Amino acid sequence: MRILTIVSGEYGLRHTDNIKKNGPHSWLVETWRAPQILPPVIDYPEDYLPKEFPQVDLILSFAEHRGVAELLPDIAQRTGVKAVIAAIDNEAWLPRGLARQLRGWLEKINVDCVTPKPLCSLTEKDYGVTRRQRIEYHSALISEFATLFGQPDILLTMDPLTKTIMHARVKRDAVCGCARYVAENLVGLSVEEAEEKAGLLHHHFPCMAAMGKDPDFGDTLMHVSGNVLKDNISESLKPYVQVNYILPGTRSE
Repeated sequence: MRILTIVSGEYGLRHTDNIKKNGPHSWLVETWRAPQILPPVIDYPEDYLPKEFPQVDLILSFAEHRGVAELLPDIAQRTGVKAVIAAIDNEAWLPRGLARQLRGWLEKINVDCVTPKPLCSLTEKDYGVTRRQRIEYHSALISEFATLFGQPDILLTMDPLTKTIMHARVKRDAVCGCARYVAENLVGLSVEEAEEKAGLLHHHFPCMAAMGKDPDFGDTLMHVSGNVLKDNISESLKPYVQVNYILPGTRSE
């Protein structure tokens, strides 16, 4: 698969580096650094684009400027791309209304587009857009990418006697590499402390999703991202964590 990542800062570069390092050797990844300054309305996209782009199958937009979304249809046509993933880890970089428009623009030129919010909500079949809404998609290219990168999926192996984590295998990493970092640092911990530690590790990585309250979630996207990871860890720990229940009106022995 031929991939073009669009970056404008450290956020996108870290994602790109992780894909290059841990993605299949058969994936060819090229990068275009978008302009950091763009006008509020782009009348002539060609003024901000290079004369030539590589021909690719999938575009990953990690741009930190909303104007890049307006350039994506032109980039898609120049690259011959079949699918686009436009990350939303900050509402300022790609507002929800513009994300809907982008999906519509690309649909008109027969290009599949997903706008996962946050990026680590992406699975092989759907992605998150609000706290309660997920959107299904049908793109073999996006599914191929999301098999390895997207919503974290970590498989834990526990020692049933000591109730400690013996091994953590990353089935699907976050695009930024956070899930891999968390998994490496969970080994040796007790099952009782692993979920809380996973949340701290997520923040310390650090997660670069927005820290302002997002209107679609009523929470910061950094916290939403952390909860996605913690929920995955919690599911693996359930058989090994003892839950104590307290009944009102009774006394403990």
